[in-house]
Amino acid sequence: MGSETELVLLGWPPEGPTIRLDYRRFSYAGKFVMSTTGKAVLRETDGAEDETDGEFDDTVLAAVAFDADRTDPGTLRLRYVTVRDDRRGEGLGPRLCRFVADRASDRGYDRVAIAVNNPFAYEALYRAGFSFTGVETGLAELVLARPVEELAADRSTGTYQAGLDRYRKRDLSSAEQSFLEDKRDTAPPEPI
Repeated sequence: MGSETELVLLGWPPEGPTIRLDYRRFSYAGKFVMSTTGKAVLRETDGAEDETDGEFDDTVLAAVAFDADRTDPGTLRLRYVTVRDDRRGEGLGPRLCRFVADRASDRGYDRVAIAVNNPFAYEALYRAGFSFTGVETGLAELVLARPVEELAADRSTGTYQAGLDRYRKRDLSSAEQSFLEDKRDTAPPEPI
């Protein structure tokens, strides 16, 4: 990595801060200008700057937005997780999600959940201590969850593969298909 980083919880809902992420480098960048969600970031601290025009927060490497689940006030729902395009695959997203989950009890939450729509995000959340709940919601999103102060109880190979099998039934990119084939019959990844 080369540079120093820090994890920062910027604020909780409903009066969360806004972040201006470069839409060319981050998925879901527009979701982080909403002020109704809490936000946390993993950012560079050594003054390193990207080659952008100063319009965006160039120190952010990963960001997550979150708020209370609409149907269960004891659950904090991670809404959007994004990692800068040149830093994907380094484990920044799982580190950030685990950081938020570990702090959710401070606000009275006992569970953290997220719905993911691709096998790469699914794997990343497993690395953050989450597990597939068996529920599918929204636009073909699989729901993963964990208690706030510990890893999910059911991190079995069967549960992990059940979620991956749902993705295997979909029309996916060649990269996603290759990833799923590599994960066939494997145990879940070790948590960070």
